[in-house]
Order: sequence, then C-alpha cells, then structure tokens
Amino acid sequence: MYAVIKTGGKQYKVAAGEKIKVELLDAEVGAEVTLDQVLALGSGDGLKVGAPLVAGATVSAKVVSHGKHDKVRIFKLRRRKHYKKSQGHRQNYTELEISAVNG
Repeated sequence: MYAVIKTGGKQYKVAAGEKIKVELLDAEVGAEVTLDQVLALGSGDGLKVGAPLVAGATVSAKVVSHGKHDKVRIFKLRRRKHYKKSQGHRQNYTELEISAVNG
C-alpha cells in the first residue's frame, strides 16, 4: 500500500519502510509524527483519490534526523557590465522513516 502525502508545500509518494527527506518539521529526533494530509491511497491496481483529501487516512512516521541539504550555488553575471554576484543556499530538512500507511 502506498500514499501520496502533502507536507511543506510539496507532495511525496510514500510506502511503509521508506525513508524520505521533507521540509523541516518541529519535532524531536525519535518522535512519532502523524501526517494527515493524504491526497491519494493506492494498493495493487486500486487507487482512492481524495477531493482534496482522503477522509480518515493518515501516515505514521518516525523522525530519524535533522540536517541540511547540499549547497545550491547561485551565480549571476552581466557580460561587459562589471557585474558579478555569487550566493549560496542550504535548505534544512527532516528525515522521516514511514512506519505505516493507515486508510
């Protein structure tokens, strides 16, 4: 069984036992988190799509760690204008291990 969930403004397809990196959540390492914004549930060849959410469906996950992604380099250049700008950005994330898909 798998589910499509929404967290942090992004959508993820998850199944039990998977590890995913999502936008930073306010939870301690080792805590159990319940994600209740389930957009779709699938099992085998059947699919249940919500409008917009599937009623009563939840996904249980355990917080594995917090961290930062790799640096993204931003470089802007205007040729022949003596303009150069360099920036970098590292986004925070929370790593989750999906323990169960309930629905």
